[in-house]
Amino acid sequence: MLKFYPRYIAVKIIKIYQKTLSFDHGVFKFLYPHGFCRFSPSCSEYAIQAIEKYGFFGGGIRAVWRVLRCNPFNAGGHDPVK
Repeated sequence: MLKFYPRYIAVKIIKIYQKTLSFDHGVFKFLYPHGFCRFSPSCSEYAIQAIEKYGFFGGGIRAVWRVLRCNPFNAGGHDPVK
């Protein structure tokens, strides 16, 4: 159980972010009814999937790399966790 504890905490923090501050999932969704994120799935959902699949450090690095790619020079699109 202790082995999976950091992964569990990270996923819970991301889910709290999604329910509160996220423009795609939270209370501010009304500002962008068609979505705010240029990627599918959104960056926070990608982070959850990556952390669950690759663990806290491996998934965390993949999630940070995904957020860094979210810029005006990237077209976005469908980008699932591999």
